[in-house]
Amino acid sequence: MDHLGEVWNQVLEILSGTLTPVAINTWFADCRAVDLTADRFVLEAPSAFKKNIIETRFSGALQSALYDIFSSEIALEVIDAGETQAYKAAAEKKTPEDERDEEYTFERFVVGSSNKFAYAAARAVAEETTKRYNPLFIYGESGLGKTHLLYAIRSELKKRHPDFRIVYVRGADFTNELITAIQTGKNLEFREKYRNSDLFLVDDIQFIAGKQSTQEEFFHTFNTLYEANRQIVFTSDRPPQEILLLADRLRTRFESGLIADIQPPTYETRVAIIKGKASQMGLVLPDAVTDYIATNITSNVRQIEGAVKKVYAYKSLEDCELNVATAAKAIKDMFKEKTENIPTPDIIIEETAKCFNLNPDDLKGERRTKNMAFARQVSMYLIRKITNLSLNDIGVFYGRDHSTVLSSIRRIEDSIRINADLAKIIKDITSNINARN
Repeated sequence: MDHLGEVWNQVLEILSGTLTPVAINTWFADCRAVDLTADRFVLEAPSAFKKNIIETRFSGALQSALYDIFSSEIALEVIDAGETQAYKAAAEKKTPEDERDEEYTFERFVVGSSNKFAYAAARAVAEETTKRYNPLFIYGESGLGKTHLLYAIRSELKKRHPDFRIVYVRGADFTNELITAIQTGKNLEFREKYRNSDLFLVDDIQFIAGKQSTQEEFFHTFNTLYEANRQIVFTSDRPPQEILLLADRLRTRFESGLIADIQPPTYETRVAIIKGKASQMGLVLPDAVTDYIATNITSNVRQIEGAVKKVYAYKSLEDCELNVATAAKAIKDMFKEKTENIPTPDIIIEETAKCFNLNPDDLKGERRTKNMAFARQVSMYLIRKITNLSLNDIGVFYGRDHSTVLSSIRRIEDSIRINADLAKIIKDITSNINARN
């Protein structure tokens, strides 16, 4: 199925409502669509003469038709047949980094009530040089757009400051690079790479927690950049205070800047994301299909975009009519709950209680004998570790506040470091929990 051709045919159909058949046949019959992204439609005209006429006389009508189809602004680029080969060659030469910089921009980030504060903060960092928000710490669950904002900052500052030394790294990769540098005696090169950057972007910073040498190195890297007034941006799946094994001196530095969270998208935002992704792929989704996806896939932007890709692939392979029924077939496997194999808090409490010869109600109750209190703290630690429920959610489950849960989990974390027997007990409880799933 030629989706570009399908989009072009719909554009011509819309134009037929305002232009005469003669005009359409004269200027558009031998044109063809050659590319479509989330924000640009590329049309090939057979000659430079026709290209000029289309640009000067019909660009407004064409862009209006594209807006009618995709419900978003799509820029029009017209090339003549002699430019097509060069256009395609340039597209093929793009590196993965070039493609990321083009795809993950501020213009392509769908803004809604769930993410507008984080978006505004990231945009301010990219457009201002005052370093008012330094460091910027963006947190939220996986798949909500944190990495998109990091790339958007990088892309914008690349355009504004081509000479900037921009370093992007994942938290886990920072650790791996440090280990390699120590093993090969290249500590100096490692430090120069990070400490001489003008913009330092760290994705999933939570992965450095609990790694003593990594945190020590990161502490000095942070201080060097901060004192030199270099911009630093972090992302994480949780706020600094909930990164349990993070060194206190790093936590306080992370909290010294601006902290912005991203929540799951609202229905309206999900619809906009679906339409944007569809337009990027040259796919025209009926409103009913858009509504079906937006209603059934609600929590994860990456999953929403994946649903559009699945619908695209299903339509292409099956060459079928695109409606709610076919969309349902295409994405039915995505409705399985991600958490269907994750133990419930009740199971975790039951297995913890068994280990300490207690009843589950003892762990959730108010009684505070030493054995009960310790078992309760272990169960809180395991729930946080295994389920990734928030501290607030865990607190509600036990009838306790956020700070009590956090204190309990930290106490167990500290005990595990010095008590090998406790580490073994927790490992045994975990095995029993997993055996029940």
